[in-house]
Amino acid sequence: MSLSDPIGDMLARIKNAQIRNHKIVKLPSSNFKVKISEILKSEGFIIDYKIDNETNKPVLAINLKYHSGNPVISAIERISKPGRRVFSRAESLPKVNNG
Repeated sequence: MSLSDPIGDMLARIKNAQIRNHKIVKLPSSNFKVKISEILKSEGFIIDYKIDNETNKPVLAINLKYHSGNPVISAIERISKPGRRVFSRAESLPKVNNG
């Protein structure tokens, strides 16, 4: 199955899994999704991620993080979509709450 927006699909799967209080979300893996997962892990939004290469297509498994039963990621959305690109400088991006 071909996706027109694989990063948007990744974010939607994470958001839907956290709404349903799933511990792990699995999605098709790519190098870009792994890099996004590394950033989410280093910033403390997820516990860990793992790549399963047991099948023909690699699967990225992300362990979601919760605090007191509530998801750590309160809102996640893609700003720059394939049909509407948004560019800005790194200095102009807002700071994340509490660091």
